[in-house]
Amino acid sequence: MFNIVNRCQNSFGYFTSVLMAFSAAVAIVSFIQLHLDGAYGITGAISNVNPTVNVKFTRRFGSTDGKAKENARLTFDLETDLAPLFNWNTKQVFVQLTAEYPGARPDISNRVTFWDKIVKRKEDSVLSLSNSRGRYSVYDTGKSFNEKNATLRLEWNVQPYVGLLTYGEVLLDGDTSFQFPALRAAKEN
Repeated sequence: MFNIVNRCQNSFGYFTSVLMAFSAAVAIVSFIQLHLDGAYGITGAISNVNPTVNVKFTRRFGSTDGKAKENARLTFDLETDLAPLFNWNTKQVFVQLTAEYPGARPDISNRVTFWDKIVKRKEDSVLSLSNSRGRYSVYDTGKSFNEKNATLRLEWNVQPYVGLLTYGEVLLDGDTSFQFPALRAAKEN
């Protein structure tokens, strides 16, 4: 106990325990603050949803063996305010616009991401997009989207400085459902 190494180990052990307790308190308080600020009741509006489908022949867009693959893109208008997600422990917020549609079997649904954004500051938390084009061109694991109905969701993920990731969804008003265009004739090899 009187040895310098033992004293250093005890001091570092004590400070590590204090730091862990402080970090846990910060994580719990910031999680409670998200609930009190109404983070799970954020609303938004989406409109002018317009899906387009193109046929691509490259591997980057899902094509294999030179066979055509349908790719879908989306244009949309979006209005929402993500300010309730920001507090003193928020490092950044990841926001993504996803579409969920039925899969090959009735018990399976597919989800694809058309657009995403990282919001790092509360000052940038108001999203007002007009005629915005989705960032990603997506393809189905099957052969085609062929007039499948899809439902849009705007999901968020709060990434804190300390604590667990928090996930949620913006309650959207407007055109949250759309239908992919009809199957386009493609040249098969």
